[in-house]
Amino acid sequence: MTPFALQPIVALLRREVVPSVGCTEPIAVALCVARARKQLGQLPDEIQVTLSKNMYKNAMSVGIPNTGMTGLPIAIALGAIIGRDDRGLEILADATEETIAQAKEYMQRVPATICIMADAPSVVYIHARVGAHGQYAESTTQGSHTGLSHAESVELNMRRVYDFAMEVELQEVDFLLTGAQMNKQAAEYSFTHCCGHQLGKMLHTQPDTYSRILAYTSGACDARMSGAMIEVMSNSGSGNQGISCSLPVYIYAQDHHIEEEKLLRALTLSNLTAIYIKQSLGRLSALCGCVVAATGSAAGITYMMGGGYEEITYAIKNMIANITGMICDGAKPGCALKVTSGVSTAILSASLAMQHSVAGAQEGIIENDIDCTIHNLTRLGHDGMVQTDDMILDIMLHKQS
Repeated sequence: MTPFALQPIVALLRREVVPSVGCTEPIAVALCVARARKQLGQLPDEIQVTLSKNMYKNAMSVGIPNTGMTGLPIAIALGAIIGRDDRGLEILADATEETIAQAKEYMQRVPATICIMADAPSVVYIHARVGAHGQYAESTTQGSHTGLSHAESVELNMRRVYDFAMEVELQEVDFLLTGAQMNKQAAEYSFTHCCGHQLGKMLHTQPDTYSRILAYTSGACDARMSGAMIEVMSNSGSGNQGISCSLPVYIYAQDHHIEEEKLLRALTLSNLTAIYIKQSLGRLSALCGCVVAATGSAAGITYMMGGGYEEITYAIKNMIANITGMICDGAKPGCALKVTSGVSTAILSASLAMQHSVAGAQEGIIENDIDCTIHNLTRLGHDGMVQTDDMILDIMLHKQS
């Protein structure tokens, strides 16, 4: 049995690594609207949705499952038509052709008013106000994509992340293997369908491990960003982060015949490293989540290569020395390109770490202490790139084409 002291981290993992269908930002909006509609008790004849800048940015251009459409209007309409919130981020999993047809007709008849709140109280903020026949209901999502808050916080550092991954009873984290297999199925869908930029399908023709890792990771991203009705296991509110935490580790283990126990510990290390970094970075930022998730994969792959704590810290430093500063310009098919950049850097960083080649404290934002290095990364993304985030959204809203 897992020691009592480790149970809060098990609970944290189970909260942050959950299934989702569709990009989590527009799906979170659909969920919030569904909650308001449920309270109203009838189909609204008016809808107003107010979003934080980051939520709006990430929901603008991404495909909504099985609709052939992108963005917020169809997500809002689906939330109103479905009107139930018991499936969480899987709210669209049971949407039928009839449901989607109703939503498409509804969005033309009852167009939603969508507003951006510049000074929203959280980067994850959604407020839905719905009305019908003079009756109104409201719902607010804040802090997390489901709006569920947890009073208990778990303070992590890299040593605690590593020790937990090495000590936890495996039955406590076997859902991470299920999640990796779920994400692999999403990738395989993209190999037989035309999804996004079809980067995964192109890379899948190459047999080597490096290409297979990139193919599966980018392929799963291709599928979900283009609106395929597929389920993936997310991490910290992001499906792409969940994909990038799990698939590089899983495919490496398959190709190198890594035993299941070591694979599970690598998946735990990867997912929890990403969660640790996101604790101080925040759920949404101007810094692309690929940096975070791929850093987790670098740690997990290094462990499977035979590395210990020291080599894992080297891999993380190599990651932070390389792709820090990659911007997030919203969820979209092009995310597959960024995911591939992050994962390819993870493999390189792990390989260098195993040779004891590491970016040193004299280089950029790297420090001798691994936690200080990670916090330099998150400080840059959380505080230093605020103006960058505003500029990104302004460009996206005012493009000429």
